[in-house]
Amino acid sequence: MTARPAVGMTGADERLSQVGGLVEEFAAAGYRELWTSELTGSDAFAPLLAASAGRPWLRLGTAVASVFTRSPGLLAMQSLSLAEASAEPVFVGVGASSEAVVAGWHGVPFRRPYTRVADTVRFLREAFEGGRVTFRSASFDIDGFRLARTPPHRPRVLVAALREKMLRLAGTEADGVVLNWLSPDDVRKVAPFVLDGDPDAEIVARLFVVAAADRQSAREYARRHIAGYLNSGVYAAYHAWLGRGDVLEPMARAWRAGDRRGAVAAVPDSLVDELFLTGDEAQVRAGLADYVGAGVTRPVISVIGPDPGLARAVLLRLGPSGTVDRQPRSAQNNQLRG
Repeated sequence: MTARPAVGMTGADERLSQVGGLVEEFAAAGYRELWTSELTGSDAFAPLLAASAGRPWLRLGTAVASVFTRSPGLLAMQSLSLAEASAEPVFVGVGASSEAVVAGWHGVPFRRPYTRVADTVRFLREAFEGGRVTFRSASFDIDGFRLARTPPHRPRVLVAALREKMLRLAGTEADGVVLNWLSPDDVRKVAPFVLDGDPDAEIVARLFVVAAADRQSAREYARRHIAGYLNSGVYAAYHAWLGRGDVLEPMARAWRAGDRRGAVAAVPDSLVDELFLTGDEAQVRAGLADYVGAGVTRPVISVIGPDPGLARAVLLRLGPSGTVDRQPRSAQNNQLRG
């Protein structure tokens, strides 16, 4: 069996007016699937709608859309738009984001994130059936919401998850999970929590390829990203849970002391190589195959680096083969649980 790599767009660097041209380049390189994230550029849905114009063959996914910065009804409406824009399955990845983003940047209270995600997933599944929805929960009360049109094919709801409770939610009440910032071995650790609830759940992983002049330059670039992300509360706790507490402690100690350069320097090469794909094309392709072999069903690749032009070229070079081998899901599950 095979898993076709998808393109991950951040929404930070791409203007909406550019999306159509970019998708033509991606399609020529063999890509048929596009995923978006959101921070402070374009939201997760707008680039997908722009990309799908005249391209009903394009598979679309959000990785992820925040459940705090939009109402559940609006999220259902945006999901309907995606389903009507593509003849292919569409994936609505939702997540809690973080307190810094939700409360700090958007001024929205960040309360009970697990409950908010769970309630949103339940609401969406009910709303997609097309009936009138009255939904009372700890997160929100909705009275009589009804989509104007039933989606032509039900959007598949995914949960962005880090640790056990949210991972299990992804497998029991959603259609799968969106993973982030992890190695192939980490996939083997976390995927069973999802697959226990649904052996056929989608395992989507956002994977970062670093394009640079050489592998050491790529590692230096990646170190800065690791120091910036893995010192944040949720990701620090996540990687401690994965067993990296001792590895990360020198970096965290320098960061707490205000020594940002020292924190970056304390990130070992081994950690960079676990969390990022670097090296030549063959090495990157081998790395993608490792993730797929570990259980990822939809590898979503974002190519980053100091030179945007080089990053774009690398992304296009990775596309033409289109697929990497993976074992049948039944064999993967045995290995994951073994």
